[in-house]
Amino acid sequence: REIVFHGKYDNADRRFLHSMAENTAREIYVMKLLQPNPFLTGKVAQLKPQAQKHYLNAELVFPDSASKSASPSWETDRNRHAILSSGGKDSLLSYGLLNELGREVHSIFGNESGRHWFTALNAYRHFRDHIPFTGRVWMNSDRVFAWMLRQLPFIRPDFASLRSDEYPIRLWTVAVFIFGVLPLLRRRGIARVIIGDEYDTTWRAALGNIPHYNGLYDQSIYFDSALTRYYQQKGWGLTQFSLLRQLSELLIMTILVKRYPDLQAHQVSCHASHKEGERVYPCGKCEKCRRIVGMLSAVDADPTRCGYTPAQIDHCLRSLAEKGVHQESAGATHLRWMLAEQARLSLPEKVRKTLRPHPEIVNLRFHPDRSPAETLPEDLREPLFRIFLEHAEGA
Repeated sequence: REIVFHGKYDNADRRFLHSMAENTAREIYVMKLLQPNPFLTGKVAQLKPQAQKHYLNAELVFPDSASKSASPSWETDRNRHAILSSGGKDSLLSYGLLNELGREVHSIFGNESGRHWFTALNAYRHFRDHIPFTGRVWMNSDRVFAWMLRQLPFIRPDFASLRSDEYPIRLWTVAVFIFGVLPLLRRRGIARVIIGDEYDTTWRAALGNIPHYNGLYDQSIYFDSALTRYYQQKGWGLTQFSLLRQLSELLIMTILVKRYPDLQAHQVSCHASHKEGERVYPCGKCEKCRRIVGMLSAVDADPTRCGYTPAQIDHCLRSLAEKGVHQESAGATHLRWMLAEQARLSLPEKVRKTLRPHPEIVNLRFHPDRSPAETLPEDLREPLFRIFLEHAEGA
C-alpha cells in the first residue's frame, strides 16, 4: 500500500504527484471499474458506484525529499515551440500551422518500445529526413504497463490477445510522454510545448455523485493548466497548451487535408496498424479507422492517400452506418448527416429522416471553461484564428 519515490522531490513535486495520483485513482475507478470493461474478471466486474472521501489507497512516501527544488531554472526562447508528435492528425496540423506562421518548431516523438510506435513511424521518418529540429525519445512505458497488468488478478490473463479500442486499466499516456521529453526541451531551450487536443476533450461529468473527467483528463484544458502551474513552480519557464481547442475533430481533419495535404498523407490514426515493407498501414477495422475514413470522405478527400484500400474504405463506411463513431454526440450526428446527404452511407429511410445538421461542428467554438481565446498566447491568436476561419463556416 505504499509507493516509494527515491530522489530529491521538493514541495512542488510532492503536491503534483499527490494530486495526479488521487485524480487518476478516481478516474480509473469510474471509467475502468464501474463502466463495462471486457478485460475485467471476477467480482471487480460487478462493482457498484460508491462515493469515497479519497480514492487513492496507496500512501506516497518520499524518503529523500527536499523542501526546495534542486534543479536550476531553464533559459527558454518564446519563439521555440515543441510539439508532442505522434503521427496523428492533431500533431500534424499543429506542426503545419506553426510552420506556416514562421515559428521555430521542434517535433518531438515519443518512441514507445512496442507496436504503438507504428502509428508514428511514417510521420517520424518523413520529419527526420526532411524537417529540421525533429527529435525522438525512446521509452519503455508500454512494457511497464503490460507488466503491471499481469500483476492484477482481476484482469483477464489473455488481455494481450483481446481486440478492443480501449486499454484495460490505464488512462493517462500524455503525461508519460511529456515527462519523457522534458530533458530534451530543457536542452533546446524550448518555452512552449504543444499538445494536440480539440474542443470535445474537456469534460466534467459525474457518475452518481462521483465527479470525473470522462477518461479524458490528460487531453483537457485542466491538464494543460495543471502542468503549466507545475512547470512555473519549478522555475522552468515552460507553458503547455493546444492550438486546437476551438476546433471540432471534423474541422481539424478538414484544415489538415485541405491546407497541408502532404502532411496528412503521413497520418496513421489506428489502434492496430501494421507494417508492410517500410511503410505502416492502418487496419481499416477499428473505430478510429472508420472515424478517419468517414471524416475524409465527408470533406471529399481521398483516404487512400494515407494508406486505406478501397475495400477498407467501403468496410469503414458500412461499419460507420451500423455502429457510429466515438465522438461528441453532435459531431457524430453531423458526420452521419453529411455522409448521408452525399449518398455515401446506406441508412434506413426512417433513420435518415432523424438526422439533422449541427452547424456548431463546422464553426469555431469559444467556451469560457473549455476553449477560451486565452488558451492561446496573444501572439498566436489572431494569425491562427484567421487561418481557421478560412475553413470554418464562422464562430
